[in-house]
Amino acid sequence: MNGFKYRSVSLFYADSMGEDEIYMGKSSSIYVETIVKTDMETLWEYTQNPELHEQWDLRFSTIKYLPKKHESEAQRFLYTTKIGFGLSISGEGEAVGTRIHNGERTSSLKFWSDQPISLIKKGSGYWKYTPHKEGIRFYTIYHYETRFGFMGKVFDRWMFRPIMAWATAWSFDCLRLWIEKKIHPLYSVQRSLIHLLVVFTLVLIWIYQGLVPKLLFPDSGELEMIKDLQLFAGYESFLLSFIGFSEILFGIFLFLFRRTKWIYYWNIGIILFLTLGAFASDPTVFREPFNPVTLNVSVIILSFIGLITLRDTASASNCKWGIK
Repeated sequence: MNGFKYRSVSLFYADSMGEDEIYMGKSSSIYVETIVKTDMETLWEYTQNPELHEQWDLRFSTIKYLPKKHESEAQRFLYTTKIGFGLSISGEGEAVGTRIHNGERTSSLKFWSDQPISLIKKGSGYWKYTPHKEGIRFYTIYHYETRFGFMGKVFDRWMFRPIMAWATAWSFDCLRLWIEKKIHPLYSVQRSLIHLLVVFTLVLIWIYQGLVPKLLFPDSGELEMIKDLQLFAGYESFLLSFIGFSEILFGIFLFLFRRTKWIYYWNIGIILFLTLGAFASDPTVFREPFNPVTLNVSVIILSFIGLITLRDTASASNCKWGIK
């Protein structure tokens, strides 16, 4: 994922964890890493304070620390995750140890859920904070066991675990922006949703325009516009099909390269070229309602919005992440 080759990392486990409680050596562990330009104490506060943690981590809706009878006790906590349609998953966790060594800090924990609908049964993991020339190298590795037997494992392998890995990486980048750029996680969510809607709309327009009026219904008017150019006599149908497939392909490329600036500049340039081509073919079409100008101007504006929201928007692609 993200071109990242998973690498082994020495793990830290608190002395209180039994051999049967350690899952990190098993396969399908999730790894996420980022560099945060800040100091150790600031990053520690943003990640260890539950009121701050729940704001940037997509995996949790609420995190509540439980009171301790003695200071030496492990810190237990409750968590909930809203999954939509009024449903939520609840579970418990325990911070089983923290170690500070040679300027590095490691915080390990275990977590579990007794809720029957929870795919996650139990798991463990850790966060590690390592001083770096650009700030703090912050990374995590965690693993969990699932419910529902074979079907649960299949669903987790091909759907749930990749989503969890992506959500962890997105959350880490959201945290980075909050600390470095003072962009609150709420605004990161909003910007990401706006960018996603813009990309979805542009991709839908390109694929629809290539598929419906050019490949499925070529007699809807597109073919006549090409014939009016009188430059491709006898090959109009072939050219229309070629354009249709090209537009569908560009829509796919736009989705794949949505995190790059050049794809939006290309989008704007192609739309301007197609607008001039439509005008050269039949200038009267611009007098009709919902003509090419209204559509093409809308696409250009959406492209600029895509460029604007591309900057300082949380993205999993800004982190190193993977599943072994």
